[in-house]
Amino acid sequence: MPKAVQSDIDIAQKAKMHHIRDIAAKLGLGDDQLEPYGKYKAKLPLALAEKDQCKYGKLILVSAITPTPAGEGKTTVSIGLNDGLNRIGKKSMVVLREPSLGPVFGIKGGATGGGYSQLLPMEDINLHFTGDFAAIEKANNLLAALIDNNLQSKNRSLNLDGRTVAWKRVMDMNDRSLRRLVCGLGGLAHGVPRETGFDITAASEIMAILCLADDLPDLKRRLGDIFLGFTFAREPIHARDLNAQGAMAALLKEAVKPNLIQSLEGNPAIMHGGPFANIAQGTNTVIATRTGLCLADYVVTEAGFGFDLGGEKFLDIKCQSAGFDPCAVVLVATVRALKYHGGVELAHLPVPNAKAISRGLENLTKQIENVRLFHLTPIVAINRFATDTDEEHQVILDHCQFMGVQAAVMEAWEKGGEGAEELAELVAATADQCTAHYKPLYDWNQSVREKIEIIATRVYGAASVEYAPGALKDLEKVKQLGLEGLPVCIAKTQSSLSDQPGLRGRPRDFVATVREVEIASGAGFLVPITGNMMRMPGLPEVPSAEKIDIDEKGVISGLF
Repeated sequence: MPKAVQSDIDIAQKAKMHHIRDIAAKLGLGDDQLEPYGKYKAKLPLALAEKDQCKYGKLILVSAITPTPAGEGKTTVSIGLNDGLNRIGKKSMVVLREPSLGPVFGIKGGATGGGYSQLLPMEDINLHFTGDFAAIEKANNLLAALIDNNLQSKNRSLNLDGRTVAWKRVMDMNDRSLRRLVCGLGGLAHGVPRETGFDITAASEIMAILCLADDLPDLKRRLGDIFLGFTFAREPIHARDLNAQGAMAALLKEAVKPNLIQSLEGNPAIMHGGPFANIAQGTNTVIATRTGLCLADYVVTEAGFGFDLGGEKFLDIKCQSAGFDPCAVVLVATVRALKYHGGVELAHLPVPNAKAISRGLENLTKQIENVRLFHLTPIVAINRFATDTDEEHQVILDHCQFMGVQAAVMEAWEKGGEGAEELAELVAATADQCTAHYKPLYDWNQSVREKIEIIATRVYGAASVEYAPGALKDLEKVKQLGLEGLPVCIAKTQSSLSDQPGLRGRPRDFVATVREVEIASGAGFLVPITGNMMRMPGLPEVPSAEKIDIDEKGVISGLF
């Protein structure tokens, strides 16, 4: 059977996996620096990420044009690029986010790459992995239980006004029926009734905290800094006022350690943390990235969705917070996605259409401009699909040449690292020649409105920003709490550069609307919410879960 038509799961199941100790040995790690979870995955100790003992490698960000229903394959490119770098003689490692069960059982499917550019063990990673999401869920829900317990308390009440509490419980599943609930019903013995609900685990502030913490003490401090609400006398209450941070940190004792796994070609990979980029910062943990930079000469990492979301947050929040200085940005584009941005509907994307690509290139152009806003060098990776034509590729390559951007056709899905060697050569050369430091888009000390408007107008392309009455009240609350110096993590649709999901290509002259501003003081950022963003997704009409099965031998099918 030709490689191009074998299924992702068949390839993964037939792969010969190396014992995790052999993968660790490639990084110079011994058994005493490894905590195996079975044969093929392990936890790495926090000591490997100590700042003072780290000679940092070169950090490479993989981002993309605005996502489309056709899929762009950013994770496949990240894994393939890392394999390609290793093939050309570079000591490289890929550091990625963990998948959430919501998308796995919903509409998106697994998050371990595809074809011959995958991470293993694929089934474990896409399901329970090492239990990090479960630990985050428990820590989040412990805090929720402590809040309701204090509301009920007669002797130790903090006089917290339950109407001001926005903290919700979480679960790692798409379940729209849990978005808005009333808890505490049933009489005096069962709690104080109040409105609440569930978010998906990836949207929890605990996830954001885990991903931005420098070490265990910093994790504990951030947990204590979570803002919960106000007393009836309008005094702020934080998680530390409930003495919650110690128990929450204890629940996260193992989850805070990065996970070591491998690619199909036996190259080391780290996968850790999993915040979404449309509602959170969208990148793996600071600890995982720093561990990679301490162990490898080149580290390939990924930020979720398009550069306007994950890329901006990676640079303005994560890199500023952790002191990272990336050397290059890879922008993933596909013929199919550019045709979609050029006005072609999904059913007609396989039909060659160079004119539609030319129209859709406006989106790529804007994302290239966005990378350059940060004084970074973009490289375009054209992720090849079987229905592509050489003529269509040439339209993209010619446009990149016109813009002074290097580009390469990427064939890692079909050929593994071999299909990524050209891209790897471009990326390595760019990283090696990098002398300038990236420049953040804004100063954290600017006003919250200034920060929002800089991102909306310069990155998204908005003409202006409007604020709903609720958002204006939230900004006053932020000022009252002395949190104006925090960065902003804008929640926005991933489907458009604008805050309106139906606007494809490069929308212009639109007005972005901020309807509320949430406080994530433990994570260390504010969340301006635009459009109709929700933190608990729903399942599609035909969820991926209906296709997943396991046979009598324990072999899982349908994860892709």
